Amino acid sequence: MWAMSAAGCRWLGTAGAVAVAAGGWVAGTLPAREPWGIWVPYGPGATVAATVVAYLGLTLLVAAWWLYGRAGAGPRHARVTLLWWTAPLLLAPPLYSADVYSYIAQGAMVLEGHDVYGAGPTVLDPGGPGGDAAASVGGNWTDTPAPYGPVFLLLARAVTWVTGGTIVPAVLGMRLIAVVALALIVWALRRLGRSSPGGEGGALWLGALNPLLLLHVVGGAHNDGLMAALVLTGVVLARDGRWVVGSAVVGLAAMVKSPAAVALLFTGVLVARAASGRTVLHRAVKGLLGPGAVAVAVAVAATLLAGTGFGWLRTQSVAGTIHTALSVSSDLGLALGELLRLLGGADPDPVKAAVQRVGLAVALALIARLAWQAVRGRRDPVHALGLALVALVVLSPMVQPWYLLWGTVVVAAATGGRDGRVVRALVVLSAALVYVTAPSGATPAYGFALAAAVCLGGALLLRRERAAVTGPGRVPGPRAAERDRARTT
Repeated sequence: MWAMSAAGCRWLGTAGAVAVAAGGWVAGTLPAREPWGIWVPYGPGATVAATVVAYLGLTLLVAAWWLYGRAGAGPRHARVTLLWWTAPLLLAPPLYSADVYSYIAQGAMVLEGHDVYGAGPTVLDPGGPGGDAAASVGGNWTDTPAPYGPVFLLLARAVTWVTGGTIVPAVLGMRLIAVVALALIVWALRRLGRSSPGGEGGALWLGALNPLLLLHVVGGAHNDGLMAALVLTGVVLARDGRWVVGSAVVGLAAMVKSPAAVALLFTGVLVARAASGRTVLHRAVKGLLGPGAVAVAVAVAATLLAGTGFGWLRTQSVAGTIHTALSVSSDLGLALGELLRLLGGADPDPVKAAVQRVGLAVALALIARLAWQAVRGRRDPVHALGLALVALVVLSPMVQPWYLLWGTVVVAAATGGRDGRVVRALVVLSAALVYVTAPSGATPAYGFALAAAVCLGGALLLRRERAAVTGPGRVPGPRAAERDRARTT
């Protein structure tokens, strides 16, 4: 089997991150208008060459991450390695997605008093704050209302106000929020990972050093990182007995993106377990109602403070109207709808919507089952939450590559990257999904082909590794013997 020292992996991954950033300066998701002349487009030849460089760098980063899991590095080494791998991406233009331009434009809409839940960025004055960002928004989102909660829109508004909506500083401001979220994820992974089977180092490897997180939370500045950070923080607080504050933090997470609300159910399990000295009825009522009541209060307060109104309640299904090839339910619904159209002329859209609803119903059933298993003590509540978020992503009507991070960071905290079918699947998928989108944010056919090849290759590598290991099988991760001791850098 291939092996490399932790220091060698650090250097290899840093080289990959530098190549990704360098390629991104030419082939990244560049703005349509940029008055400073820093992030400007180049000719087609330079763009193709830079894209190749970025993909090669991405491959080095993925390989370094995979091998780093075998190197047995301790938590301190992992944290320093994270700094090395993150630093090259900090000043690069947006990578792999144009969503950050939507964030800036929506912040400008809130700043100017537009109904962000009733219109899209096209309502902005092209010459005003956020106008350049609105011109750079991806085609699917130009007239789409915001699907995000008021907490995130307040942050986007603050960035737009401080920077005047000027593209470069506004993007860097949104990236600063993403980096703060990454720091919070690291803190929570350390707290939860210490009691996990794989330890703190394994949790950091799977949850923070993950290339999918580095590219899409740091490089793409996606708000999914902030949502995940607040969910993990809330879980840490609830586990430590401060369930009111923890529930409030999870409520804030749901006011960034609504899927975080799933965490309230498992926060309730933690609350009910902590109230072990009370009657069964008291524990059940406290667990079922307590976290939800706190989160509702936070949602109401955040909405009133933001002044955006409660339109977020009706825009949560907006994303589902945009077809993404990674959504199993949308693909099945589209295929079935087209088949029925060919056979009898039926409208395929209602068929697709019905299949999407079935997918969500199945996801809710799985989430309820995982919560019940946690209540009965058959699953750790944190692990069950991670699995629930993974199930929600798999069966969601819209799936983007970075959505996998919702559950991955929580599973990492609960397992420390130790063996298990779900962990193995998350490892392979994390390595594969980074190839789906190009640095420009496009989703070319060759990206899916590369992702499929990585899935196949990763599965074969794991199979070889498990066959070569005597005793209990493991995926790449810090050695169990080093779980509780940190190596120096």
